[in-house]
Amino acid sequence: MKPHNLDDLESKKPSRPSPEIQAMASPGEQDRIHLEGPRSRIGELLDLFRIMRDFLRGNRALYFVGPCVTVFGSARTPEDSPYYQLARNMGGALARLGFTVMTGGGPGIMEAANRGAKEAGGSSVGCNIELPSEQQPNVYLDRCVTLRYFFVRKNLLVKYSYAFVVLPGGAGTMDELFEAFTLIQTGKIKGFPVVIMGTEYWKEVIEFIRKMSSLGTISPEDVKLVFATDSVDEAISHIQQHAIEPFGLKVTHSKPQPWLGERALKSRADAHRSTLS
Repeated sequence: MKPHNLDDLESKKPSRPSPEIQAMASPGEQDRIHLEGPRSRIGELLDLFRIMRDFLRGNRALYFVGPCVTVFGSARTPEDSPYYQLARNMGGALARLGFTVMTGGGPGIMEAANRGAKEAGGSSVGCNIELPSEQQPNVYLDRCVTLRYFFVRKNLLVKYSYAFVVLPGGAGTMDELFEAFTLIQTGKIKGFPVVIMGTEYWKEVIEFIRKMSSLGTISPEDVKLVFATDSVDEAISHIQQHAIEPFGLKVTHSKPQPWLGERALKSRADAHRSTLS
C-alpha cells in the first residue's frame, strides 16, 4: 500500500467551522471544537478570552469565601444512600470546625455536603459546570459560580481549600482525587490532607495506590498522602492534625471593595476565620 504523504493527509483533514460559526455554537459544541486540534488564530484567541473570563468570574466569586475544604463525590448518589448521609454528616462537621464547605455545586454527594454545612450554620459554596445535560446548582449554596471549562473548575476547587474529602463517585471524582494527589505529590501545593471516605467503594483504588508504591512508580511516602476512613470523627481529627495545626490557617483577606462589585460571602465568615486562627 502506498504510504500517505503530508499533502494527502492535509487534503483529508476535516474542514473547520469559521470563527463566526464557532461563536454561535453551543458551549458543548465549542468545547468539542476547541479540543479537536489547532484552529485559526482568531479561534484560538477567542478561546483564550473565554478561559480568562472563566478564571476571572471564579476568582471574583470565591475570593472572600474564607478557608475551605472541598468535598468531591458523585452527582448521581440518591438521598437514601448511606454515602449521601455520610457526606451530609461530614459537611456539618467541617462547618462546625470553621471551614467553608466547597463542592462542585451539583446534586448527590455535592448537595449532601453543602446541605450538612448549611444545617450546621456554616458557609457553603459551589463551582458548578456547564454540561450538555444541564447540571443545576443545589439549593444549599450561599454562593455558586457556573464555569465552562473543567480544568478551570478543578483549579478553583483546589485553590481555596486546605483539605480534600473524597466520597464515592465516578470518573470525574476519580480525576479530582488524583489531581489533588498529584499536585501534593509534586509539591505544586502544600501537603494538605486528602481523606477518602466510603472505604468499601474505594478499596481497589486504595490497594492500587499501595501497588504503585510497591512497584516503585510512586514513593512509599506518597502513600501517606491519602487517609482512608469511614468515621467522621477520625476524618475531622486528621484534618485538624494535618491542616489546621501545621499551617495555622491564619487566613487574611483584603476587604471587599464595593466599587469593584466585590462582596463578602456573609457576615459570619470572619467568625469562621477567627475560629481557625
